[in-house]
Amino acid sequence: MILVDRALAAREASGRPVRVGIVGAGFMAAGIIRQITHSTPGMVVSVVANRTVGRAATACADVGLDPVVSDRVEAVHDAVRAGRPVVTDDWRLVTDSDAVDCIVEATGSVEHAAHVVSRAIDRGRDVVLLNAEVDGTVGPLLRRRAAAAGVIVTGSDGDQPGVQMNLVRFVRGIGVEPLVCGNVKGLQDPYRNPTTQQGFAERWGQDVHMVTSFADGTKISFEQAIVANACGMTVPRRGMNGWDHDGHVDELVDRYDVDELRALGGVVDYVVGARPGPGVYVLGTHDDPRQRHYLELYKLGTGPLYSFYTPYHLCHFEVPTSVARVVLFRDEVLPSGPEPMVEVVTTAKRDLAADQVLDGLGGYDTYGQAERADVTASGRLLPIGVAEGCTLRHAVGRDQVLTYDDVELPDGRLVDQLRAEQHAAFA
Repeated sequence: MILVDRALAAREASGRPVRVGIVGAGFMAAGIIRQITHSTPGMVVSVVANRTVGRAATACADVGLDPVVSDRVEAVHDAVRAGRPVVTDDWRLVTDSDAVDCIVEATGSVEHAAHVVSRAIDRGRDVVLLNAEVDGTVGPLLRRRAAAAGVIVTGSDGDQPGVQMNLVRFVRGIGVEPLVCGNVKGLQDPYRNPTTQQGFAERWGQDVHMVTSFADGTKISFEQAIVANACGMTVPRRGMNGWDHDGHVDELVDRYDVDELRALGGVVDYVVGARPGPGVYVLGTHDDPRQRHYLELYKLGTGPLYSFYTPYHLCHFEVPTSVARVVLFRDEVLPSGPEPMVEVVTTAKRDLAADQVLDGLGGYDTYGQAERADVTASGRLLPIGVAEGCTLRHAVGRDQVLTYDDVELPDGRLVDQLRAEQHAAFA
């Protein structure tokens, strides 16, 4: 974002850097710490919370920071004044410290993140989510709560939903009506599991369950669900089209019918194997014949659909931009839509037995599919964000979509309370 660099330079010159608290110290969080410390003048890391404090300390030390280990909120203020971050295993230091201007939630969890974001809202803290899973499960409610509290909860630049939303804003800004928001994947196999993905995860130093959720389609389902919720779009069918496409995304303009897209209110989708990958695309239309003439002159084709794309997504590199947009400009990367449009429903990855306790995202038991929110509600379909830890009441077959009636929920989870509140709020 062109305005962000100068705004951050001004904060650097005035000695008032934007102070960031980070929850999580995994692969992405470590990259965010590195990006802020080495490449983002006008911004500093104040506190990093992780269940294993040693990992948080290592992420800071690896970029030349000298962290203070503490579980006291007061220590954060003292450390920041001394130019040192605090590392802790207590995430409440992040949400409760006045030395934090914005929180980055980067755990990939759902239940844990629900606690973090809920408390952050209660404490008047803005939140940038590098966590499509919690966003796609209870994001509409959390955004509504945040708006009522005068704070922002939003997704991030760099992650594919944020890149798509930036492209949507550009397309709308030139008068084109966006009708398809798309994601480019290199692989889609719903039956991938941690065993098949172990080698890839080890090669890149990533969590094997996160890598599995990329491969089995759960992650892209969450990503496209939150884009749909931000744009007021839907899915063309359960699971989206997900076409194999060995060509350029520009060629996709011939695969959709404009009238059908308009009747649906626009759709989110993805393709496998297209170029340029791994990028995102937006297909839109324009009703003005003279403007269509100009678009053809500018090499965008004859319409009625026109292709716009970004050929990359740079994940943690762009997170500081999101923090600056929120803190300095009150600008949401992924804004609140009027209501939930798309959910991610739980689908059996293999035959599952009665009394089995379901494992987590990117595991052996389930994968997620994007589905219309009204279908999910009317069919009592089980969102995959709440599936972990549920006990099956009876056996289910592979590829069966689970419902609330198929499972016993664990006791006392916040995410279930939020889901019930979200259903009531938007019913």
